[in-house]
Amino acid sequence: MLPEEKNNNKPLELDKRYLRMAFIWAENSYCQRRQVGALIVKDKRIISDGYNGTPSGFENICEDENNVTKPYVLHAEANAITKVAGSANDSRGSTIYVTDSPCIECAKLIIQAGIVRVVYANEYRLKEGIELLKRAGVQVDYIPINKD
Repeated sequence: MLPEEKNNNKPLELDKRYLRMAFIWAENSYCQRRQVGALIVKDKRIISDGYNGTPSGFENICEDENNVTKPYVLHAEANAITKVAGSANDSRGSTIYVTDSPCIECAKLIIQAGIVRVVYANEYRLKEGIELLKRAGVQVDYIPINKD
């Protein structure tokens, strides 16, 4: 590979690296049906992280006896956004890397947090979140990767 080709691939390789890290972070989730991880990155620094799970102080059981996700389970994006909101960091102008495409509720939070780019690796059956992000002018990039 020529040096200029290597430099052209560097942003994509960095995106893939952050997505792999989001998959690793998703392993912290106690959810059985789907484990999702998210990282918020600004100026090549991780400023927040999150994974899906129950609110602080609740039992770490995400599904009910019928294997349905409990209504109060927080999504990875929501956890990352609320975590950065309670810090000295500013999410405006950042990128969120998430293992799965955001739902419409998380898309609203992403827009309100001033996040300008969403990178995700798995498509979800519902597309409303992605459509809303695009409508709001948020750059959306689907980059399927091998988790390993």
